[in-house]
Amino acid sequence: MTVPTPTSYGVDPQGRPYSDKSKIVAGILQIFLGGLGIGRFYVGSVGVGVAQLLTCGGLGIWALVDGILFLTSNDRTDKQGRVLRG
Repeated sequence: MTVPTPTSYGVDPQGRPYSDKSKIVAGILQIFLGGLGIGRFYVGSVGVGVAQLLTCGGLGIWALVDGILFLTSNDRTDKQGRVLRG
């Protein structure tokens, strides 16, 4: 079995490598479990995830908006700066 490398997921139109993380999964996690910061932990944004955990996702508003942005944005990145695929 081969271990996926950052380039094994392809590149976006600007030539940036795609992440192994999916923006659809991140968005769904953020919408339904954003009060716990799960979507942010999934993409590696631990600091923001902890902030969402401590504020209950900004009383749910921050988590919902963040989840929608994950689903609609084409330039969200993971911890390594790679564009989320999806």
